[in-house]
Amino acid sequence: MKNKLDLSSKQTHRESLWRFAVLMVLLVGYFGYMSWKFDASTGAVLAVLSWSFFVLCTPVADGGFVVAFPIRLLFGVRMMVTQIVVWFVAVGVNVVGVLVWPGSYEDTALTRLLYSILTTAWPNWSILVISLAGTMFSIWFGDEMIDVVDHSMRKKQHRHGFKHKMVMIVGFGVLTVVAYYQILSNLGISIPGS
Repeated sequence: MKNKLDLSSKQTHRESLWRFAVLMVLLVGYFGYMSWKFDASTGAVLAVLSWSFFVLCTPVADGGFVVAFPIRLLFGVRMMVTQIVVWFVAVGVNVVGVLVWPGSYEDTALTRLLYSILTTAWPNWSILVISLAGTMFSIWFGDEMIDVVDHSMRKKQHRHGFKHKMVMIVGFGVLTVVAYYQILSNLGISIPGS
């Protein structure tokens, strides 16, 4: 398989590029807003903590995708490998944050929630476990999609259980969402529209 992919002609890859672009705009916009609201250093800390929330506490690869996708495109490193490294970085950032700068979590509702999840083992750490599993499944699926570069590879993927993988991913996704909502409701957190 080639390391460099022709993304312009592949629908799956265009969707991944759009997702990456939207995530980058949100991250940069959030940093800009936090820097304007507080100051540049506080904005940077809040942006990193918020990024780590999306890496550690959401059951999809959104925060890690910002790093994993360009590394996959540029160097051919599977997003699963990069995502594992991203998780360790996010955990490290929060270990330092909780131990050295716990007050930095007080500035936004999102970082206060992150602090609560990180400092209360039961049942809050189950959010981390569910999110890790969901993230790994979604990033595995993303790697599978990028691997499907041309029609002949698509046929090969379908022959080798692609439909079964899709059913497994959708089933796990439904279980993840149900468990995630249950844990959030146990924490007294309501999500608008649910």
